[in-house]
Amino acid sequence: MTSHQLATEFERTEVANGYESVRNLPHDEERRAITVDAHSHIFPRIRGRIAGGSVIGKRYGRATVGEELVEVLPPLNPRVIHTPLMLLAAMDNVGVDRAVLLQGPFYGYCNSYVGKAITQFQARLAGSIAVDPWTDGKRTFEKAYQLAGGARAFKLEFSERTGLSGIHPSAVLGGAEVAWLWSELEMRHLVLVIDLGHIGGRGYQTEALRAIAVRHPRLQIVIAHLGQPNPGVLNDSLERRLWLDQVALGTLPNVSFDTASLPAYFASEASYRGLEECLRWAIDTVGAEKIMWGSDIPAMLRMATYRQLHNVIGQSLTFLDNAGQRSVFGENALRVFWRASAALA
Repeated sequence: MTSHQLATEFERTEVANGYESVRNLPHDEERRAITVDAHSHIFPRIRGRIAGGSVIGKRYGRATVGEELVEVLPPLNPRVIHTPLMLLAAMDNVGVDRAVLLQGPFYGYCNSYVGKAITQFQARLAGSIAVDPWTDGKRTFEKAYQLAGGARAFKLEFSERTGLSGIHPSAVLGGAEVAWLWSELEMRHLVLVIDLGHIGGRGYQTEALRAIAVRHPRLQIVIAHLGQPNPGVLNDSLERRLWLDQVALGTLPNVSFDTASLPAYFASEASYRGLEECLRWAIDTVGAEKIMWGSDIPAMLRMATYRQLHNVIGQSLTFLDNAGQRSVFGENALRVFWRASAALA
């Protein structure tokens, strides 16, 4: 049985065991604050590729990256998968109402799988499509768009270690070979979610992204991981300047950020003081309306529970009033991924 068949069977069994009520949870979103996870992942298996080689899921949370065996998920399941029902069960446990499904080359692209998930759970999940625009081209993009019908975003993993700037060391966002992509996303009203990687890395092409945002004003752009701040920005003036330059992109009307993985970047700090300080800097620069909570599960479950990933950000945002916190934890993502795309369509 293939990994995809295993994942399908796993979900069928869960539904048969009584978890199908997750499909139609009651929502009263007009009269209460809701919570949206703007950065999550599902996959029927891990079959990816990064600069370090092929990524192949094995068993109990482990995968091979090239020749190296590494832990990528908590070792709770013999199959290295993360299905829609697994995600929705975690969301129900914490009280998360909706989630955005993103993709990348590390896990492997699964446009058809995401398409089925957002069709089955359209009230709660928004999906993204993903291809490698430097090798796949517009025809593959169109096929992915058809497979993931109803997708609201395009995920471009341009980080160096686990993304396309590592696979294509000479790739530039402003290059002519990918110029078609930005126009295509703008025309189809797909949100561009982009990870530019670590500060100062090959993919950290802030000015190129600024030019794209200015040239395509109807293209909504979300920079993942808040531009990847780390404790170094607190003490290193150059690193801080590079990061703040990227945060300043959020002053453009069509650029926002998610907070996915931030607890991991500051895990060495017992109090997460640096995380709070970076969030303050970002919100002082662009406003709370440009920041969206994201978890980056399931990989982040290796360091914390889903509830803890939510609470760490909440505890770091106590300087915001209730309206500001509602914006970060739900309203902004609703506007960017649901209402904005519906209004533009």
